[in-house]
Amino acid sequence: MSGLPTAVTPAALSGSPALAGALLALNNAHARELSWLEPGRLSDLVDQAFVAWRIGQAEALLLTFDQAADYDSPNFLWFRERYPRFVYVDRIVVAEEARGRGLARRLYKDLFTAAQAAGHERIVCEVNADPPNPASDAFHAELGFVPVGTAAIHGGTKTVTYLMRELRYPPA
Repeated sequence: MSGLPTAVTPAALSGSPALAGALLALNNAHARELSWLEPGRLSDLVDQAFVAWRIGQAEALLLTFDQAADYDSPNFLWFRERYPRFVYVDRIVVAEEARGRGLARRLYKDLFTAAQAAGHERIVCEVNADPPNPASDAFHAELGFVPVGTAAIHGGTKTVTYLMRELRYPPA
């Protein structure tokens, strides 16, 4: 397994049904935390992404958007209403068998570098509060994310905590 992030592109997904299937399976195995994706939606999101990276075939996946993305997620829109410039982490997931290897930390480290290089000042995301996701809460706190809001979404069936991490200049 390579520990280096590799770009995910619409061409890569259409050119490799095995890759597309593996990434969809990884995402959808964690749909409770992330949200379910259909094949066409994955390609559409990748096409809009600020960065879309994977590690290995599908050991880990990171999908992000900047404030200019044409994205209808209520969480993304919450940030766009409040911040003029940001990178939004839509989903980050590591396969069960690949956990504990620092893959999510590596993806975030590279994201911080890419966002700073593009002039962004903050990385934002949300974590489920109800149903709770204590592992994600702890992980994001270790990376320096702080709560900046909460919301009930999907008709009140889910509550999220909005998180932000300011980027330091010059990069650390």
